[in-house]
Amino acid sequence: FRIVGYDEIFGRKDYISIDSPMARALLKKEVGDLAVVNTPAGEASWYVNAIEYVKP
Repeated sequence: FRIVGYDEIFGRKDYISIDSPMARALLKKEVGDLAVVNTPAGEASWYVNAIEYVKP
């Protein structure tokens, strides 16, 4: 996933808004960390296996 500003989403499924619960859960995580989010369907978790910054 790529965390972007809300105005950069443009319907891309691989982009998530910085304002989303998932993005907030991923902020300040490091490789090897687990991010957990409570969703209406139950708890969801993501393992951080890489962090990359691409210069604009």
